[in-house]
Amino acid sequence: MMLAHLISDTHALIPLSGGGTRPPGGEKLELVIDWVRWIAFAVCVLGVLIAGAMMAVGQRRGEGGEHAARLGWVLTACIVIASSTLLVGALQ
Repeated sequence: MMLAHLISDTHALIPLSGGGTRPPGGEKLELVIDWVRWIAFAVCVLGVLIAGAMMAVGQRRGEGGEHAARLGWVLTACIVIASSTLLVGALQ
């Protein structure tokens, strides 16, 4: 109950965009941000697939722990990219 109260209070502190006009070239900047977002997500998916494949191959040689750590770093990068995407989307 208290967490919901804290979230609603912090939501009031976040300024909402609107009312202003876009600067010249704003559409192009938004297009670049969209492209970078999709490329970053594609790289994250590839990273998870590669880390999983390396875990499967390395399991026979006893290197599972090293590849599990690599998968942890890839998933952390996915979280950072997703968070930054939400942040940029909230500021637009």
